[in-house]
Amino acid sequence: MAEPPGALPVTVRVARSVDDLDELSEAWQAFGPGVRQPMLSHAWVRACAAAFAGPGQLAVTVVDTLDDAVAMAPLVVRGDTIPQLELLGVDEIGEPSDLFAVTPSALGWLADALVRTGRPLHLKRILAESPTVAALRRAYRGRGLVIALPHAAYPWISLDGGWTCPESRLSARRRSDVRRARRIAERLGSVTSEVIAPEAGEVKRLLGEALKVEAASWKGARGSALLVDPGRRVFFNRYALAAAEQGILRLAFLRIGGRAAAMQLAVESGRRFWLLKIGYDASFSRCSPGTLLMIETLRYAAQRGLHSYEFLGTVEPWTSMWNPRTRPCVSLRAYPATPAGMAALIVELGRITRRKLGGLGRFTAGGQWMCR
Repeated sequence: MAEPPGALPVTVRVARSVDDLDELSEAWQAFGPGVRQPMLSHAWVRACAAAFAGPGQLAVTVVDTLDDAVAMAPLVVRGDTIPQLELLGVDEIGEPSDLFAVTPSALGWLADALVRTGRPLHLKRILAESPTVAALRRAYRGRGLVIALPHAAYPWISLDGGWTCPESRLSARRRSDVRRARRIAERLGSVTSEVIAPEAGEVKRLLGEALKVEAASWKGARGSALLVDPGRRVFFNRYALAAAEQGILRLAFLRIGGRAAAMQLAVESGRRFWLLKIGYDASFSRCSPGTLLMIETLRYAAQRGLHSYEFLGTVEPWTSMWNPRTRPCVSLRAYPATPAGMAALIVELGRITRRKLGGLGRFTAGGQWMCR
């Protein structure tokens, strides 16, 4: 799509229901490379809207020219006292999100439209390199305040032919650990792995098996597994089905003696492998089934000629063993020069002050300052 001329009139509309989002489906597909990650796809946003947006909360903001939609912001309205605009699904799923547009000019129009709402804006966990950061700073200049703070980075690996043998990328100690884990697994039964690109009709069965594996780990004991989280389960059921219909869903299993010992839920999109969920059956923990499956999906991604393996989530010990790079993220807060914007800024500054004072120490009952 060509760069819209600067004088071209634009209009702004807001999708407030799943039906409204369905009407945007065709326009969404026209963005093509502008949708840089699965979390910005129509399927992802629609599943988030169905699972997490309460009545009156959905506010997906769209900028149109005379012919096309040219920019979108997948937003919801949250907060009772001082409503603010937030990225849809980030709180619930935790993965990065963003605004997106076909051109820098279109992104500028979208940023201007957000200023004009008069509402505070909180964009949690967008990539630090995103053009959204500069676009919002320009749009709010002289009209409010933008604050960017570091947010959790996520790990990723740049793939090349050497990753067809992932074990070679591990330290000697780690390679020894993997060999020992595999020997233990083989004593329990035959060890097999598979990465499945399921048809839509297979999703319910395979996803059900994967979620049972996840629930058999510490996540089940802690109550954070999808099987005991209705909202997130609805999201993943909907998104997995949509991704399968597009041919990008990947469900991976490691089986020991015919039993699923570890699982991964991922999508293959934009020549990248995006890891969305992992899990393992704790009864197989002695043979590190999650690591054994990770080796196989890294091998799969490299053999497919994919450009990167996106762990998503945050940097953890189980990702650090692969010496990944990280993609820095930021949290953007924008406060327009309106009563609502200034009130939200005062509340936020008060929260920051209380947090800093709380970190310094506290007074005892006798009036002495005690360091934490």
